[in-house]
Amino acid sequence: MVVRVPVIALTGYLGAGKTTVLNHLLQAPGARLGVVVNDFGAINVDAALVSGQVDQPASIAGGCLCCLPDTDGLDQALEKLSHPRLRLDAVIVEASGVADPPALARLIRFSGVDRVRPGGLVDVIDAPAYFDTVDTGGLPPARFASASLVVINKTDRIPPARRAETLARITGRVRESNPHAHVVDTTHGRVDPVLVFDAANPYDPVDELPLAALARHDHEDGHDPHPRVDAVTVPAAGPIDPGPLVDLLEDPPANVYRLKGTVTVETARGPRGYVVNVVGREINVATRPGAVRPGAVRPAADDASGLVAIGMRLDQAAVRARLEAALQPCPGRPAADGVRRLARYRRLST
Repeated sequence: MVVRVPVIALTGYLGAGKTTVLNHLLQAPGARLGVVVNDFGAINVDAALVSGQVDQPASIAGGCLCCLPDTDGLDQALEKLSHPRLRLDAVIVEASGVADPPALARLIRFSGVDRVRPGGLVDVIDAPAYFDTVDTGGLPPARFASASLVVINKTDRIPPARRAETLARITGRVRESNPHAHVVDTTHGRVDPVLVFDAANPYDPVDELPLAALARHDHEDGHDPHPRVDAVTVPAAGPIDPGPLVDLLEDPPANVYRLKGTVTVETARGPRGYVVNVVGREINVATRPGAVRPGAVRPAADDASGLVAIGMRLDQAAVRARLEAALQPCPGRPAADGVRRLARYRRLST
């Protein structure tokens, strides 16, 4: 099985703060990240973080990503960064401020590199300048159509008396363009990395320079840097019915932005193991490494299987109930429709 590295697109209008968001994400302890930056204009990624904490930064020359004559430049960077020896948790592609987010999303989705998969598109908004730059009236901006997560940044620069009303207006415009986009508001680019990628562990690597730790120390201000992010974990007791699982993947609980896990699914030929990942509306299903093959002995009840739901302000009881319903052991032969639907996502994911 090919282990695919998630590729996260990071976009935003000029001055929105996407490089600030990137630098904040690079401070996540234990995460091994690759970065692709676009050489259009000044790139202000923290040099210490890039050289010490980020593995193999790559650069694309020639201007805006959406204006590249083909995907070779991006594909070459992704081919390099997805090499198994790097053991990266994710690759972040920071586009120039004039890049078209839907075009970048298509470049990643249709990349010729078989070791990567789309990991979502994060679009950053400059809250106080929004209605003077990307949205001056008329139709809602098309840039949000491909966004999975929209970050309304610099909210502290809006006068408190107008803050709630302005954020509601911006959120409404985003939802007009993309009703499925998840929207969070923040200051100083402080997006919880849990929303964007899986950190390898909560500690810095012992064999690398702790530059991210130094950066975190330099920016500590005694306040919680992130909006509240919730996670709900539910284990699976045995092979499950693929139908309820696909229902959950296609329609996650309210406010769930990421859904991930390993599951053993009952099929007409016996149990099979899968790894599932959902980011926004992006569904990825892959054969589980060391998966149970058709005709093999059923796994034990304590097999490491289950799902984790991650999002903002979750109704944890309701989310848990949905996950538990999807992970109920299959009582008998699964319905053919559920098997076909899961197989379809497996094919689309490759």
